[in-house]
Amino acid sequence: MAKKESYEEMLTKLQDILNNLETDELNLEDSMKSYEDGVKLVNKIYKILDTYEAKISIIKDEKEVEFSESNGDK
Repeated sequence: MAKKESYEEMLTKLQDILNNLETDELNLEDSMKSYEDGVKLVNKIYKILDTYEAKISIIKDEKEVEFSESNGDK
């Protein structure tokens, strides 16, 4: 079973892809493959960020409710 890549590993991999594309040393076929790999990585990264954003929103909303309830008791 393959190890799931971390957010940081994916960012590093994406940066490597970008660096390779910027060197102009790849042929067209390799450039297209790198571009496709980069798009897949970006989609995975956005999915991770969306998940964390949702978690943060839930935590923030819960804390606001707790704060409002504790302020109302005074």
